[in-house]
Amino acid sequence: MTSEDTASSEPAPPKISTEARPEPGTMVPERLIGQPDIITVSHVDKWFGDFQALDDVSLSVKEHEIVVILGPSGSGKSTFIRCLNRLEEHDAGRIVINGIELNEDVRNLNAIRSEVGMVFQQFNLFPHLSVLSNITLGLRKVRHLPRLDAEALAIQLLERVGIPEQAEKHPAQLSGGQQQRVAIARALAMQPKIMLFDEPTSALDPEMIKEVLDVMQELAESGMTMLVVTHEMGFAREVADRLFFFDEGALVEEGTPEHFFTSPREERTKLFLSQIL
Repeated sequence: MTSEDTASSEPAPPKISTEARPEPGTMVPERLIGQPDIITVSHVDKWFGDFQALDDVSLSVKEHEIVVILGPSGSGKSTFIRCLNRLEEHDAGRIVINGIELNEDVRNLNAIRSEVGMVFQQFNLFPHLSVLSNITLGLRKVRHLPRLDAEALAIQLLERVGIPEQAEKHPAQLSGGQQQRVAIARALAMQPKIMLFDEPTSALDPEMIKEVLDVMQELAESGMTMLVVTHEMGFAREVADRLFFFDEGALVEEGTPEHFFTSPREERTKLFLSQIL
């Protein structure tokens, strides 16, 4: 259980509307109409002991879609994104990634993890390895790529994230923003179809946030399917196709940025926005 999912001692928020809501996936932007669903989540629950971190979550994500996931601390958003590659195991419901169900079958899990990259709040780089070795490790051990081929791809990716000159340095010699860009390059090295970002800028100094968001925006523009847990409202407004708002483990509201920021339906969503904007 992460700090993201600890219970809050704050006063109870407004109740979620019991009126009928739009079916999940019905507020898809026009540019994505006709695109296949690459992620389908149906009635997913997750418990940590007596604490329910996810409560009957159902949603779908289109191929090439950029989704931003918002919510207060303890809302379940980090738990949700970690369930998509089984870093957390869901207790009920179904998760299907690119046509493969995430279940007890190790072959399914390996197939899904080969298509899903993840970038964490903490950079999780190996401190004793160079930047180049951090990126090539998975390529050589998992993809069985020859060393020279792996290094050539790693340099290409470092150029893509804007730090090719850092290839021979170790993580401790880099700024936080540079380390996070190395982490993005490492995830991209496995050539995933989907990228998950769990609060990728929350551990960074303010002046380093933009350099990471710029890389993420370039990824979005390249057509990568992305799910991003973040509180960066500027990124959400400019880049997201849809926003999902979580509270108390439930998906409370979904919509385009225009809907979410100008005419949210739920009182709980309105309160959240009033506190952070």
